[in-house]
Amino acid sequence: MATKKRHWFWNLLIVLTIILCGLAFASHSKNWTKVTPDKLQLLSGFYYKEIPFQDLDSIGWVERIPPMKRLNGFSAFEKGKGLYQEFKDSLTDKKVHVYVDNFEQQKIKVVYLDSQKLYVNLKDSLDTIELFDLLQSKLEIAAPN
Repeated sequence: MATKKRHWFWNLLIVLTIILCGLAFASHSKNWTKVTPDKLQLLSGFYYKEIPFQDLDSIGWVERIPPMKRLNGFSAFEKGKGLYQEFKDSLTDKKVHVYVDNFEQQKIKVVYLDSQKLYVNLKDSLDTIELFDLLQSKLEIAAPN
């Protein structure tokens, strides 16, 4: 019995699809942060946010993020990433960026540009504390009392 050989194009397409899915999973697997002297950059998959330190208004710890409606993004297991909208701000249409790697740990609430909010934590709680200390020092430098 003769077997029909599959065309090379379909084999290549299958391999490229598997590689693309693997890269998408790896990029969403954690929050990638980069700190430059004047700004903080957060990247998680398709979601990217850049916050200049001069725009910081306040930062603080929160145990839980408030209930929000997900505009786009995902939450799976202990992760939540994407663009959300708070229920109480449904009339003003203010968006909240969420970069949470572990819902069980404390999150950093960052308020910038007077009313924009961002919630972030990293996979390792020590890295989250380190990020909080860095943001706190940049906030104190930018707005001394």
